[in-house]
Amino acid sequence: MQATIYKIAPETLWRTAETVGRFDGAPIDLADGFIHFSTRDQAAETARRHFAGQTGLLLIAVDAGALGDKLVFEPSRGGALFPHLYGPMPLSAVKWVKPLPLGDDGSHAFPDMEP
Repeated sequence: MQATIYKIAPETLWRTAETVGRFDGAPIDLADGFIHFSTRDQAAETARRHFAGQTGLLLIAVDAGALGDKLVFEPSRGGALFPHLYGPMPLSAVKWVKPLPLGDDGSHAFPDMEP
């Protein structure tokens, strides 16, 4: 299992999570019944496919081990295993939060990410 997984979220949604003390997910997460995450290798493609051209985003690094057995790696895009959290994410699992701006080429400029 990956030690760190990543969530891309609008800053406004994340600030609400900070107020209530947990992240319940974005509208797509709530519709699907789990919170979508990406591994380090999947994050850029997730941004390209699902957040193209969007500003005001954050990249949230999460300690996968702190999520317990509600975190499940399941096949998705092309059979790759993606981390899905079946329940709210406690903010205590967050390692860091960084801006995810658009670069000059229109794609997201990822910050340094730990392995």
